[in-house]
Parts: sequence; C-alpha cells; structure tokens
Amino acid sequence: QVQLVESGGGLVQPGGSLRLSCAASATIFSINDMGWYRQAPGKERELVATITRRGTTNYADSMKGRITISRDNAKNTVYLQMNNLKPEDTAVYYCNALTRSPAGAEFNAWGQGTQVTVSS
Repeated sequence: QVQLVESGGGLVQPGGSLRLSCAASATIFSINDMGWYRQAPGKERELVATITRRGTTNYADSMKGRITISRDNAKNTVYLQMNNLKPEDTAVYYCNALTRSPAGAEFNAWGQGTQVTVSS
C-alpha cells in the first residue's frame, strides 16, 4: 500500500499564494509520476499538474504560469506552489502517485485531499 498525506491548504484571498505538500509512504512499491488534481462540488476531478521522476512537468492550461510543481525523490514528497489564486481555483486538491509493484503492475494512489478556498 501507498499512503499519501496532503497539507498546506486553506483560505486565501484572490491573488494570494499557497504551497501544498504531499508526503508519500511506500512499502514495497516504487513511486513514479506524481501530481495534483482538484475537484469542485458538482464537477469532475481535473488535472492540475504532474511531474515525472526525472522532473518533466505538465500543467493544466487554466493554471499554467501561476503554479509550479516540484518533488524530492529522496523524501517521496511532491509540492505545488500556487500563486495569483483565483476564486475558480476553489476545490479540494488531491495528491496522486503512480506506483509500481515489484511485479511491474502500475496503479494510481490518492490522498484524501486538502481544501483550498479562494474568496474575498
């Protein structure tokens, strides 16, 4: 099993910043790609950003230029720096990790989410 624990969410005003962290605890599984997704009430979960083990990044168009994803492989931790936040960024943000078993099978592990609320 893989445990993912998010932190750093909260209430900020429009234009404010937050830094989210996600620490992964793996047993016999290796962690490959990691990322952040978000989901607002009544909406589908959507991609925010992903990062490979080598550092290749991918960002949602709606947030590109305002966010930076990074990771520390030694700590199995992924970060999301968010700047110039907008009310439409309000959602529960979920940490995701693509994990690989010793047999080579891959699956997605999810954290329980951290609430981000952007409001004046």
